[in-house]
Amino acid sequence: MDKPNPVKAAADKAAEKARAAVRQVAGEDGIPGRPAPEPPSLEEPTRPRGPLPPKPDQRGPETRSPTGEPTGVDRAAVAQRGERLTTAQGLRLPDTDHSLKAGARGPVLLQDHHLREKITHFDHERIPERVVHARGAAAHGFFQGYGTAAHLTKAAFLGKGVETPVFVRFSTVLGSRGSSDTVRDTRGFATKFYTGEGVFDLVGNNIPVFFIQDAIKFPDVIHAGKPHPDREIPQAQSAHDTFWDFVSLHTEATHHTLWNMSDRGIPRSYRMMEGFGIHTFRFVNAEGATTLVKFHWKPKLGVHSLVWEEAQLINGADPDFHRRDLADAIEAGAYPQWELGVQVFPDTPEQTFEGIDLLDPTKIVPEELAPVQPIGLLTLDANPSNYFAETEQAAFHPGHLVPGIDVTDDPLLAGRLFSYLDTQITRLGGPNFAQIPVNRPHAPINDMTRDGLHQDAVHRGVAPYHPNSLDGGCPFLAGPEAGGYVEVPVPIAESSKVREAPASFADHFSHPRRFWLSLTPVEQEHVIAAYSFELGKCYENAVKERALRTLAHIDPRLCAEVAKGLGMPAPEPSEPLASVEPSPALSQVGKEWPVAGRVVGIVADAGSDLAGVRALRRAVFDADMVPLVIAPTGGELTDGDGDPVTVQRTFATARSVEFDAVLLAGNPAPGDDAHGARDAKAGDGGRSATDPRVLLLVAEAYRHAKAVGGWADAEEALRAAGITPGGPGVVTGGDPAGVLDEVTRLLARHRVWDRFPATV
Repeated sequence: MDKPNPVKAAADKAAEKARAAVRQVAGEDGIPGRPAPEPPSLEEPTRPRGPLPPKPDQRGPETRSPTGEPTGVDRAAVAQRGERLTTAQGLRLPDTDHSLKAGARGPVLLQDHHLREKITHFDHERIPERVVHARGAAAHGFFQGYGTAAHLTKAAFLGKGVETPVFVRFSTVLGSRGSSDTVRDTRGFATKFYTGEGVFDLVGNNIPVFFIQDAIKFPDVIHAGKPHPDREIPQAQSAHDTFWDFVSLHTEATHHTLWNMSDRGIPRSYRMMEGFGIHTFRFVNAEGATTLVKFHWKPKLGVHSLVWEEAQLINGADPDFHRRDLADAIEAGAYPQWELGVQVFPDTPEQTFEGIDLLDPTKIVPEELAPVQPIGLLTLDANPSNYFAETEQAAFHPGHLVPGIDVTDDPLLAGRLFSYLDTQITRLGGPNFAQIPVNRPHAPINDMTRDGLHQDAVHRGVAPYHPNSLDGGCPFLAGPEAGGYVEVPVPIAESSKVREAPASFADHFSHPRRFWLSLTPVEQEHVIAAYSFELGKCYENAVKERALRTLAHIDPRLCAEVAKGLGMPAPEPSEPLASVEPSPALSQVGKEWPVAGRVVGIVADAGSDLAGVRALRRAVFDADMVPLVIAPTGGELTDGDGDPVTVQRTFATARSVEFDAVLLAGNPAPGDDAHGARDAKAGDGGRSATDPRVLLLVAEAYRHAKAVGGWADAEEALRAAGITPGGPGVVTGGDPAGVLDEVTRLLARHRVWDRFPATV
């Protein structure tokens, strides 16, 4: 008899939970995005009623006391209460539109307590944004341990079948809170596990390496990447002189920079993004044996990216693209999932593996040398109910550990252990940030810390010190047998205090070269384009020339192609190129993945085959994807033979970047607003039988290597857009269901990469 597969069992359990929670969707025909849990009335409501419940897809933090005790209070009950408007002190108010004045035209009176309270609170609503990772999106969920790590670590939340609540925050690094989502940048992937042994924070990125090897350089790399201090531009990007000045002088940044210039720098979705713990950590099992590990998050939907022009268009059309995608997917019941895995290495005194220094955060261990072993499954199944209270106030810290997981001597990690705690104190108003609901542990807290800003607990006793007898000796210490956290007693070799790095840290080019050689030709083309664009935005030729010297040590072809784009000579490397083996696991291209949550645009008008549109929409839903109907105007399309078809986008409001595939239900005629004075995308209206905005829509989708097609007389529209029916990824036919089947197969590979042959 076959042994049960813990990976499949946990995945099945998560899927069963998702199905059991009735597919909670909002809006017409299950399209996510409705802002409130019920439709509003046309007129302003006047009959008093209490606050509406949260939407079905929303969930707040568990209701715990400031010291971790479950309160039993419903999560919604900690929000606003009552039918009537009040002050913060509970005083009911008859008016909130007019200040108290001396007569209708007289001066405002200082005694207006409501005005003062309302304005004063408004003036203090903002807190300092994060210096890095300021722009984020988050979700609630749960983590299920497979039990496969039991021989490696005693961490209880990784035990077989153990389910742990989590809160996950995704973010960009460089941009401000108000910047765009689809910039070329590193993304944060921070997970807060509310375990029974205390909070464990796994604070990582979507790139497995970092720009620097030592935390003392962190202010330098961030100052270089941020907008120039004199003009505060450019925002949320590295395409400027100060960034490239730094990374071309500080070549340990080369590996991370190359990942950023690859497709990894512009993910398609947070749901389709890998996560990495970056550092090497230490696992400790029940017998005290130790191993070294690196954490990996593997998305169930695969690792996919945007193309660069698509990302640029999205930044203008929908700067909230990634956060909207995450929230809409959860609302639609397409719960994102990632498998947590670890690469495992012997804990030797040298802390190296196959010649790779495990304490160097600028290097990876190829998965072919150390396979990623799955140890648990993460599922995100609820959106936050309040962005500020949860996503903005969530406080992560790599020093939030649990028994069985310890840190190593990675010099970058050492600085993070100080910096994260320090920044939370500044951002969140003092040392009691752990008492904010989203940060409250799900374990008993007896820490003997007292007072301070925002102290919500009402502590008792007279002896917040240890040892004591006046409080009966409580709290008592906990040894390992009682779940106490004990740092691994790692021997430290005799040494001297120095400001140096080990010799192994001096290799800055072999790992970037492996990454480059591991990419497919189309991915290499994108890297060349990214370097050409970014360096082309720099002003100083010296900076560009220095950057080309770095590229020469990665690959001569890469350097030559970028130099050609810059109109500069390609330098020769000053040392022999590293001899390395490619790692196929580093490429994003070549596999097939689930299509859950993909968005299919269906273009139709009053003359289209609406019976086919109805059937196609149902089939898209049944495939766990989201259909959006695009028509000349809003409202509904009717033909008298069936239910009206609700329109979600118009030719004026739709843009190709919203969709993973575009299908035409025929050849839509120009709409009444198809002229430049009304909609610039229409140009002068032209003389085509097809609406010019539809031609732009499918042409862009085709150019971005997306599947396009249709039925009925759609081929006429495709040809008018310059697209050859039957070409790569162009699906046409008389049966909408057959067209969708082929498009779904194409979507499983993310894009039609063979549409544009690579030259490298």
